[in-house]
Amino acid sequence: MSTLRVAAAFAVALSVTPSFAQSARPPVEAFGTIPTLRGPSLSPDGKHLAMIQAYQGRPVATVWALDGSNAMPVVIPFDNGFISSVSWANDHRLLVTININANMWGWGVNPWYRMVAVDADGQNPVAMFSNIQDDHLVNGSTATVDDFAPDDPDHIYMPLWADYGVLQGRPDVRNRIWRVDVASGRAHLEVNGGPHTMEFFMDGTGKVVARRDQTNDPLMDHILAYESGDSWREIAKTDASNDHGYSVAGLSQDGKSLILLQKTGDMRRAGLIAMSLADGSERNFYFHDIYDADGALTDPWTGRVVGASYTSHLGESVYFDPKLKEIQSHLEAAFPGTTVRAVSWNRDRSRVVISTTGPTSPREYWLYDVQADKLARLGRSYGQLKPTDLGEVEVFDYKARDGVAIPAYLTLPPGKTPKNLPVVVLPHGGPMARDDMNFDWESQFLANRGYAVLRPNFRGSSGYGTQFAEAGYGQWGLKMQDDITDGVKKLIADGIADPKRICIVGGSYGGYAALAGAAFTPDLYACAAAWAPVTDLRELLYSEKLEAGGDDTWLASVERLYIGDRRKDAKKLDDASPALHADKIKIPVLLMHGEADATVRIAQSEEMERALQKAGKKVTFIRIPNETHQQLASQTRIRWLTELEKFLKANIGD
Repeated sequence: MSTLRVAAAFAVALSVTPSFAQSARPPVEAFGTIPTLRGPSLSPDGKHLAMIQAYQGRPVATVWALDGSNAMPVVIPFDNGFISSVSWANDHRLLVTININANMWGWGVNPWYRMVAVDADGQNPVAMFSNIQDDHLVNGSTATVDDFAPDDPDHIYMPLWADYGVLQGRPDVRNRIWRVDVASGRAHLEVNGGPHTMEFFMDGTGKVVARRDQTNDPLMDHILAYESGDSWREIAKTDASNDHGYSVAGLSQDGKSLILLQKTGDMRRAGLIAMSLADGSERNFYFHDIYDADGALTDPWTGRVVGASYTSHLGESVYFDPKLKEIQSHLEAAFPGTTVRAVSWNRDRSRVVISTTGPTSPREYWLYDVQADKLARLGRSYGQLKPTDLGEVEVFDYKARDGVAIPAYLTLPPGKTPKNLPVVVLPHGGPMARDDMNFDWESQFLANRGYAVLRPNFRGSSGYGTQFAEAGYGQWGLKMQDDITDGVKKLIADGIADPKRICIVGGSYGGYAALAGAAFTPDLYACAAAWAPVTDLRELLYSEKLEAGGDDTWLASVERLYIGDRRKDAKKLDDASPALHADKIKIPVLLMHGEADATVRIAQSEEMERALQKAGKKVTFIRIPNETHQQLASQTRIRWLTELEKFLKANIGD
């Protein structure tokens, strides 16, 4: 495969990649500036490419002509909230999804998503559902597209919870499928769901084939096949009160089955199941021999399932479609030792946008001309970083105290012998997630600053089978925390870590683990830093119960599995809540939280700060206005890394 020269760099045209003076160490901005490009999307005819790029620290949508003219891009900014994704409705209209978190219903900060259609030249923007007033909507999103219809390119099909009574003169709040004009934004009702309908499934031509309902007492999922009019036929139902359920990934290529991402079953790991639309019968569709399937790979235009993905140390793609399978094999040969993934293609699959990333390779995007068998590099996500700035990533698996094997990764500072190093322990969020060997901006920043970084996949992490995930049920602050502790002790025993210079740092669940480490192993760490942490487990469960609508919801039932029952397990939850044990903490603590966080409310950090101050402990708490859980603005990431670097230098040295 030949590689083309990179045409006029996209980042240069937008001035989106800041220029930094060369120094022994790159500045914080080289790591903390949000990726210079992400989420590329090819138009159906392959003549335009849209993507999200960083401009002055914020995401903007850009549209590039692929006609060889090297014309400047069209830039579509949005100042309030954040642009979260771009995709094409047809050859000429782009769909831009905007996230604004705000206090909508008096429950605190809530996520709010809206989709806007705009011409490829940036003109004629209009919001979808323009004929339905916001005060009639009872859901937080009008930004989900369920289907495109190639024979009707001027319309898309979208689900919406709406107070239909306002429109029809009767009280009736239901989820429905609407046919939406992408030129005017006006929506026309197509198919009615029921009062318990959670989602619809469509066939790639604008036709509904099934829906999923969820009922309470007992909590059950129901799959109903669509017949005609308001006629539905139930083909399957399953217990939804545990985490052994499924999500529907899409329709099989032959259109006869729904493809489910099932979390367990007789294979005891996540994989794909085919459910017949005729009678609800199931058969195994795809399972890896060792790892959980991460999800299904779907065609962006039809929604049909064309492959599956899983993660070993790197991400892997397995295609069932012969043409895509051939393309994937060809690209993997061109980029050995990396995660190679097709992220977008045009309708006839003559052009494909791919992403590549590896342990010391920040994500890059390439445009692949299939017929000419040529690649053109679109850009690099962290363009100011050189390979010599980055640390090698090693597998660092170890055994927990009870014999459970814990997968982990160790990032070493470039140019340093792995002996007696200052160490940052960086447990991931979730906790239903996992780390892998691909480039990670946070751990690479810390390694560049001279710290070895341990990222353990403690029990309860996803990717390693049902038994490993279930081993984390109810183990917040207990065995999950012991797994992290045992990894630190292994680093000390191996002589890699200086036992007096170890700090634990994390975000979300990782932030909880950092504070739990400070409270429950107070002599192991020299400092702890947390972004958007959970600090009081019972308060978390209570506030989310109120938001989700009670204890008999899917979210509440799953959280009871992962964390515990806020009533029955009250003492256990309190014993595992760092905010209730601030008096045990001996080390300095850094807290940072976004005020627009709708995932873990800032009240959790506020409670932790009050408890530490009351106990006379050393704490720094920094609030970030308008920021969400995900650190979407460059200035937030830069502030986090800047404060973290100062904090680490003061407590475990440089």
